Amino acid sequence: MRCAVLGDPIAHSLSPVLHRAGYAAVGLDWTYDAVRVGEDDLAPFLAGLDAQWRGLSLTMPLKRRALEVAPQVTDRARLSGAVNTLVLDGGTVALADNTDLPGAVAAVRERYDGPVATGTVLGGGATAASTGLALCELGATSVRLLARSPERAAETAAAIAAHPSGPHVEVRPLAGGEVVGEVVVSTVPASAQDAGLVARCAAAPVVFEVVYDPWPTPLAASVTGDRVLVRGLDLLVHQAVLQFELFTGRPGPLAAMRAAGERELAARRAAG
Repeated sequence: MRCAVLGDPIAHSLSPVLHRAGYAAVGLDWTYDAVRVGEDDLAPFLAGLDAQWRGLSLTMPLKRRALEVAPQVTDRARLSGAVNTLVLDGGTVALADNTDLPGAVAAVRERYDGPVATGTVLGGGATAASTGLALCELGATSVRLLARSPERAAETAAAIAAHPSGPHVEVRPLAGGEVVGEVVVSTVPASAQDAGLVARCAAAPVVFEVVYDPWPTPLAASVTGDRVLVRGLDLLVHQAVLQFELFTGRPGPLAAMRAAGERELAARRAAG
Protein backbone atom coordinates (compact mmCIF):
# COMPACT_ATOMS: atom_id res chain seq x y z
CA MET A 1 0.00 0.00 0.00
CA ARG A 2 1.09 3.56 -0.67
CA CYS A 3 0.75 6.80 1.30
CA ALA A 4 2.32 10.24 0.94
CA VAL A 5 2.41 13.81 2.18
CA LEU A 6 1.46 16.49 -0.35
CA GLY A 7 2.24 20.19 -0.37
CA ASP A 8 4.38 22.95 -1.82
CA PRO A 9 7.09 23.30 -0.61
CA ILE A 10 7.44 19.74 0.67
CA ALA A 11 11.13 18.74 0.76
CA HIS A 12 11.43 19.79 4.42
CA SER A 13 8.57 17.56 5.62
CA LEU A 14 9.32 15.18 8.47
CA SER A 15 6.20 13.11 7.79
CA PRO A 16 7.92 10.45 5.65
CA VAL A 17 10.39 9.75 8.47
CA LEU A 18 7.60 9.38 11.03
CA HIS A 19 5.27 7.22 8.98
CA ARG A 20 8.01 4.95 7.66
CA ALA A 21 9.21 4.40 11.23
CA GLY A 22 5.66 3.48 12.17
CA TYR A 23 5.40 0.95 9.36
CA ALA A 24 8.73 -0.61 10.34
CA ALA A 25 7.68 -0.83 13.99
CA VAL A 26 4.53 -2.83 13.21
CA GLY A 27 5.93 -4.83 10.30
CA LEU A 28 3.99 -3.24 7.42
CA ASP A 29 5.58 -3.27 3.98
CA TRP A 30 4.06 0.09 3.02
CA THR A 31 5.63 3.13 1.35
CA TYR A 32 5.29 6.80 2.27
CA ASP A 33 6.73 9.59 0.13
CA ALA A 34 6.75 13.38 -0.11
CA VAL A 35 5.18 14.74 -3.29
CA ARG A 36 5.20 18.36 -4.38
CA VAL A 37 1.60 19.30 -5.21
CA GLY A 38 0.24 22.85 -5.47
CA GLU A 39 -3.35 24.01 -5.06
CA ASP A 40 -4.22 23.70 -8.72
CA ASP A 41 -2.56 20.29 -8.95
CA LEU A 42 -4.50 18.55 -6.18
CA ALA A 43 -7.53 17.39 -8.17
CA PRO A 44 -5.45 16.06 -11.11
CA PHE A 45 -3.12 14.26 -8.69
CA LEU A 46 -6.02 12.56 -6.94
CA ALA A 47 -7.56 11.56 -10.25
CA GLY A 48 -4.39 9.66 -11.17
CA LEU A 49 -4.23 7.42 -8.09
CA ASP A 50 -4.82 3.66 -8.24
CA ALA A 51 -6.04 1.09 -5.73
CA GLN A 52 -2.64 0.83 -4.04
CA TRP A 53 -3.11 4.24 -2.44
CA ARG A 54 -4.47 4.28 1.09
CA GLY A 55 -3.81 7.70 2.61
CA LEU A 56 -2.52 11.22 2.09
CA SER A 57 -1.23 13.78 4.56
CA LEU A 58 -1.66 17.40 3.48
CA THR A 59 0.28 20.52 4.31
CA MET A 60 0.14 24.05 2.94
CA PRO A 61 -1.30 25.24 0.60
CA LEU A 62 -3.74 22.32 0.37
CA LYS A 63 -5.49 22.23 3.75
CA ARG A 64 -8.45 24.36 2.76
CA ARG A 65 -8.66 23.31 -0.88
CA ALA A 66 -9.01 19.66 0.21
CA LEU A 67 -12.43 20.34 1.74
CA GLU A 68 -13.75 20.29 -1.81
CA VAL A 69 -12.53 16.81 -2.79
CA ALA A 70 -14.04 14.39 -0.26
CA PRO A 71 -17.55 12.92 -0.18
CA GLN A 72 -17.36 12.75 3.62
CA VAL A 73 -15.75 15.36 5.89
CA THR A 74 -15.40 14.87 9.65
CA ASP A 75 -16.95 17.38 12.02
CA ARG A 76 -13.54 18.53 13.25
CA ALA A 77 -12.29 19.15 9.72
CA ARG A 78 -15.47 21.04 8.85
CA LEU A 79 -15.21 23.06 12.06
CA SER A 80 -11.57 24.03 11.50
CA GLY A 81 -12.12 24.71 7.80
CA ALA A 82 -9.00 22.69 7.03
CA VAL A 83 -8.09 19.14 6.05
CA ASN A 84 -4.71 17.56 6.72
CA THR A 85 -5.71 13.93 6.10
CA LEU A 86 -7.37 12.14 3.20
CA VAL A 87 -8.27 8.46 3.59
CA LEU A 88 -8.58 6.57 0.31
CA ASP A 89 -10.50 3.43 -0.60
CA GLY A 90 -9.60 1.78 -3.88
CA GLY A 91 -7.60 4.83 -4.89
CA THR A 92 -10.59 7.16 -4.39
CA VAL A 93 -10.91 9.73 -1.61
CA ALA A 94 -13.38 8.41 0.96
CA LEU A 95 -12.86 10.68 3.98
CA ALA A 96 -11.34 14.05 4.81
CA ASP A 97 -10.20 14.63 8.38
CA ASN A 98 -8.16 17.00 10.50
CA THR A 99 -5.78 15.32 12.95
CA ASP A 100 -4.06 18.60 13.82
CA LEU A 101 -6.87 19.52 16.21
CA PRO A 102 -6.84 16.36 18.39
CA GLY A 103 -3.08 16.12 17.90
CA ALA A 104 -2.64 19.59 19.39
CA VAL A 105 -4.84 18.69 22.36
CA ALA A 106 -2.78 15.55 23.00
CA ALA A 107 0.50 17.43 22.61
CA VAL A 108 -0.45 20.03 25.22
CA ARG A 109 -1.85 17.50 27.68
CA GLU A 110 1.29 15.39 27.42
CA ARG A 111 3.30 18.31 28.82
CA TYR A 112 0.79 20.33 30.85
CA ASP A 113 -2.16 19.21 32.98
CA GLY A 114 -3.21 22.61 34.32
CA PRO A 115 -6.24 24.76 33.49
CA VAL A 116 -6.67 26.61 30.20
CA ALA A 117 -9.19 29.45 30.46
CA THR A 118 -7.68 31.89 27.96
CA GLY A 119 -5.12 31.53 25.20
CA THR A 120 -3.31 33.48 22.52
CA VAL A 121 -2.50 32.20 19.03
CA LEU A 122 0.20 33.91 16.98
CA GLY A 123 -0.81 33.73 13.33
CA GLY A 124 -4.05 33.53 11.38
CA GLY A 125 -3.83 30.59 8.97
CA ALA A 126 -5.13 27.04 8.90
CA THR A 127 -2.82 25.84 11.68
CA ALA A 128 -3.91 28.78 13.83
CA ALA A 129 -7.51 27.64 13.37
CA SER A 130 -6.75 24.06 14.42
CA THR A 131 -4.68 25.05 17.44
CA GLY A 132 -7.16 27.75 18.46
CA LEU A 133 -9.92 25.15 18.42
CA ALA A 134 -7.64 22.86 20.43
CA LEU A 135 -7.43 25.56 23.11
CA CYS A 136 -11.24 25.52 23.23
CA GLU A 137 -11.19 21.74 23.58
CA LEU A 138 -8.82 22.23 26.52
CA GLY A 139 -11.28 24.60 28.19
CA ALA A 140 -10.49 28.08 26.87
CA THR A 141 -13.50 30.39 26.77
CA SER A 142 -11.53 33.25 25.21
CA VAL A 143 -8.98 33.11 22.39
CA ARG A 144 -6.95 36.02 21.06
CA LEU A 145 -5.40 35.88 17.59
CA LEU A 146 -2.37 38.07 16.90
CA ALA A 147 -1.99 38.16 13.12
CA ARG A 148 0.41 39.94 10.79
CA SER A 149 -2.59 40.76 8.58
CA PRO A 150 -5.63 40.85 10.89
CA GLU A 151 -8.03 41.24 7.97
CA ARG A 152 -6.81 37.94 6.54
CA ALA A 153 -7.45 36.14 9.84
CA ALA A 154 -11.23 36.62 9.66
CA GLU A 155 -11.83 33.07 8.40
CA THR A 156 -9.72 31.60 11.18
CA ALA A 157 -11.43 33.72 13.83
CA ALA A 158 -14.83 32.60 12.56
CA ALA A 159 -13.76 28.95 12.68
CA ILE A 160 -12.67 29.22 16.31
CA ALA A 161 -15.77 31.18 17.29
CA ALA A 162 -17.93 28.37 15.82
CA HIS A 163 -16.67 25.90 18.46
CA PRO A 164 -19.65 24.42 20.33
CA SER A 165 -18.49 26.06 23.57
CA GLY A 166 -19.08 29.51 22.05
CA PRO A 167 -15.71 31.12 22.89
CA HIS A 168 -15.02 34.82 22.68
CA VAL A 169 -12.53 35.42 19.84
CA GLU A 170 -10.71 38.62 19.04
CA VAL A 171 -8.11 39.53 16.42
CA ARG A 172 -5.33 42.04 16.98
CA PRO A 173 -2.14 42.93 15.11
CA LEU A 174 0.88 40.73 15.74
CA ALA A 175 3.01 43.87 16.02
CA GLY A 176 2.40 45.16 19.54
CA GLY A 177 -0.59 42.96 20.42
CA GLU A 178 -0.75 41.84 24.05
CA VAL A 179 -0.35 38.13 24.77
CA VAL A 180 -2.87 36.82 27.30
CA GLY A 181 -3.76 33.52 28.92
CA GLU A 182 -2.15 30.35 30.19
CA VAL A 183 -1.06 29.15 26.74
CA VAL A 184 0.47 30.99 23.82
CA VAL A 185 0.59 29.08 20.54
CA SER A 186 2.99 30.24 17.85
CA THR A 187 2.21 29.34 14.25
CA VAL A 188 4.42 32.08 12.79
CA PRO A 189 7.87 31.38 11.30
CA ALA A 190 11.03 31.87 13.32
CA SER A 191 11.89 34.89 11.18
CA ALA A 192 8.80 36.69 12.55
CA GLN A 193 9.81 36.16 16.18
CA ASP A 194 11.66 39.34 17.03
CA ALA A 195 12.82 40.31 20.51
CA GLY A 196 9.69 42.35 21.16
CA LEU A 197 7.37 39.43 20.40
CA VAL A 198 9.41 37.05 22.54
CA ALA A 199 9.27 39.54 25.43
CA ARG A 200 5.49 39.84 25.13
CA CYS A 201 5.18 36.05 25.46
CA ALA A 202 7.38 35.88 28.57
CA ALA A 203 4.50 35.76 31.07
CA ALA A 204 2.72 32.81 29.45
CA PRO A 205 3.17 29.67 31.59
CA VAL A 206 2.91 27.42 28.51
CA VAL A 207 4.49 28.06 25.11
CA PHE A 208 3.34 25.85 22.23
CA GLU A 209 5.75 26.31 19.32
CA VAL A 210 4.39 24.50 16.27
CA VAL A 211 7.51 25.08 14.17
CA TYR A 212 9.91 22.13 14.46
CA ASP A 213 12.61 23.08 11.96
CA PRO A 214 14.68 25.21 12.43
CA TRP A 215 14.94 24.45 16.15
CA PRO A 216 14.93 26.04 18.56
CA THR A 217 13.05 29.11 17.39
CA PRO A 218 13.67 32.35 19.32
CA LEU A 219 10.42 31.80 21.21
CA ALA A 220 11.23 28.19 22.10
CA ALA A 221 14.73 29.15 23.24
CA SER A 222 13.25 31.72 25.64
CA VAL A 223 11.35 29.12 27.67
CA THR A 224 13.24 28.44 30.90
CA GLY A 225 12.60 27.54 34.52
CA ASP A 226 9.19 26.10 35.36
CA ARG A 227 7.55 27.32 32.16
CA VAL A 228 6.29 24.54 29.90
CA LEU A 229 7.39 24.12 26.28
CA VAL A 230 5.23 22.10 23.90
CA ARG A 231 7.27 21.37 20.79
CA GLY A 232 6.33 21.33 17.17
CA LEU A 233 7.57 17.75 17.06
CA ASP A 234 5.05 16.87 19.78
CA LEU A 235 2.22 18.11 17.58
CA LEU A 236 3.63 16.51 14.45
CA VAL A 237 4.01 13.11 16.09
CA HIS A 238 0.60 13.07 17.78
CA GLN A 239 -1.24 14.06 14.61
CA ALA A 240 0.84 11.57 12.57
CA VAL A 241 -0.08 8.76 14.97
CA LEU A 242 -3.75 9.54 14.37
CA GLN A 243 -3.18 9.54 10.61
CA PHE A 244 -1.33 6.23 10.87
CA GLU A 245 -4.34 4.72 12.61
CA LEU A 246 -6.74 6.07 9.97
CA PHE A 247 -4.60 4.74 7.13
CA THR A 248 -3.68 1.33 8.54
CA GLY A 249 -6.39 0.50 11.06
CA ARG A 250 -3.68 -0.25 13.63
CA PRO A 251 -2.63 1.65 16.78
CA GLY A 252 0.13 4.12 16.00
CA PRO A 253 3.53 3.37 17.60
CA LEU A 254 4.03 6.77 19.22
CA ALA A 255 7.44 6.09 20.80
CA ALA A 256 8.98 4.70 17.60
CA MET A 257 7.67 7.56 15.50
CA ARG A 258 8.83 10.22 17.96
CA ALA A 259 12.31 8.67 18.24
CA ALA A 260 12.66 8.65 14.45
CA GLY A 261 11.66 12.31 14.28
CA GLU A 262 14.14 13.30 16.97
CA ARG A 263 16.96 11.46 15.20
CA GLU A 264 16.15 13.12 11.89
CA LEU A 265 16.01 16.62 13.38
CA ALA A 266 19.30 16.02 15.20
CA ALA A 267 20.89 14.90 11.92
CA ARG A 268 19.59 18.00 10.14
CA ARG A 269 20.99 20.29 12.83
CA ALA A 270 24.36 18.52 12.69
CA ALA A 271 24.42 18.96 8.91
CA GLY A 272 23.84 22.68 9.31
